[in-house]
Amino acid sequence: MRFRLPVLVSLLALAAPAFAQEPTFSPDAIRADVTFLADDLLEGRDAGTRGYDIAARFVAARFAALGLTQAVKDSWYQPVTLALADLDKTAPAALTIGGQRFANGTDVAIAGFGREAKQSIAAGAVFVGYGLQSDREKIDDYAGLDLKGKFAVALSGSPVGMPSEVGAHLAAEKALAAQKAGAIGLITLPSPSLLARMPWDKLRERSNDPVVSWIDGQGQPYVRTPAIRATATVHGPAAEALFAGSRGNLAAILEQAGKKGGRPKGFALQPLVTLERASSVSTAPSANVLAMLPGSDPTLAHEYVLLMAHLDHNGVKQSAKGDDKIYNGAMDNASGTATMLAVAKAFTEGGARPKRSILFAAVTAEEDGLLGSQYLAKHPVLPAGGKLVAVVNLDMPILTYDFQDVVAFGAEHSTLGPIVDRAAQSVGVALSPDPLPAEGLFTRSDHYRFVQEGVPAVFLMTGFAGPGKAAFEHFLKTQYHQPSDQIDLPFNWNAAAKFARVNYAIARQIADAPEAPRWYAQDFFGDAFAADQPKAPSPK
Repeated sequence: MRFRLPVLVSLLALAAPAFAQEPTFSPDAIRADVTFLADDLLEGRDAGTRGYDIAARFVAARFAALGLTQAVKDSWYQPVTLALADLDKTAPAALTIGGQRFANGTDVAIAGFGREAKQSIAAGAVFVGYGLQSDREKIDDYAGLDLKGKFAVALSGSPVGMPSEVGAHLAAEKALAAQKAGAIGLITLPSPSLLARMPWDKLRERSNDPVVSWIDGQGQPYVRTPAIRATATVHGPAAEALFAGSRGNLAAILEQAGKKGGRPKGFALQPLVTLERASSVSTAPSANVLAMLPGSDPTLAHEYVLLMAHLDHNGVKQSAKGDDKIYNGAMDNASGTATMLAVAKAFTEGGARPKRSILFAAVTAEEDGLLGSQYLAKHPVLPAGGKLVAVVNLDMPILTYDFQDVVAFGAEHSTLGPIVDRAAQSVGVALSPDPLPAEGLFTRSDHYRFVQEGVPAVFLMTGFAGPGKAAFEHFLKTQYHQPSDQIDLPFNWNAAAKFARVNYAIARQIADAPEAPRWYAQDFFGDAFAADQPKAPSPK
């Protein structure tokens, strides 16, 4: 048995009545957890399926064995009823533009809509450039345009060269901006950069998948933009039909959009647009799995640090190439869940409880649109007076190599950055800047649902130093969202234990720090979601 040196000295001096045990991180224990969660028996842990429920019960059993506290009264589970909106295939969806009818699945992609069973919506349309709006950034693509009761027609994404995280956020808020401007629908034009990454054939295939949300307090599928009643994506002849007779030229607009800083201006379109579709909604029960470790400090215990990982993956897909149809998700995200469990174990065996309380969460339906985390963010489980002060999200750490550094997406936005840096260094690991800024990864995983509620957050992954970049790119190219993401990948279980140690050090430092994390002054996300909260001086 080993002891932390300061504690051992105190014991020898008879100056302290108790000591903290150094936590251990077992490579074999992490391997066992990943092996179970990625087993074929769980059929890819798709949210709302028996396989996911088995995984949820496994995590709950682990929480109970560790002696953690149930976060929901008399339960380890926060129920989340998922709503799946499918198109009614007996009434084919279509978009009619200026009298030309485009059937769904041709040059038009239309998905199901859960809040109206049958729709026939006719309205004018207005091209709105990229359709972005931000008072802070002095961007308003809707300025001078009349959108009331009309379709907004917007390019996908954000302008080439816009700061990536800001651009990713504004692009994700596109429907909200359209709603604010008075639009009733949003039609998207794939930008040249999007089509370069994802051909039209793949984009339109997505309309065949159910649109998943969760059932709100009114019994309706939850949507952030209830006034946006119709959405579609158009390409080729359908896109050209939208611009027929208008002063703007589609080819020129797309050429401008493909250039750095290109910002096409908006204008009214001539054709009348009619969207027709029928949808049906089915529901599926699922749950977030939650546990708490109460803090030890009477003045800080009401503040909570959330350590989370998504438990779901992509289930079984008959469309998968080859004989293997199960998307086991060993790296995405059995590895993150196993890391969270290892950190929870470390806190329970470390002797000295953290000063702040810790909430552990294995969340559902990340793959369907960050839904379990959204539900948790909108329906907090903290006791009266409890406050969530920080989020650390573990999603798809690549554990095939002995990593030398970690990346904390979002570290530069709040005082979480220096905390993560110090914690990583204490384990002999460097903190590196975002190696993929163009991807806007800070906005693309579960922690972001809490950022939207004003809570500082980071998203932890293994870094790109040494063999890291090659390992990440190889996984992304050959295993990401494929049946091959399974337990026979060349896992480095010692690296997995080291990653758990790093995350424990991070969570411990956040929990024991004298002050809770704060957004930096003049930070985009702090200003957008936590304008009234006290800020830390900007380090820039």
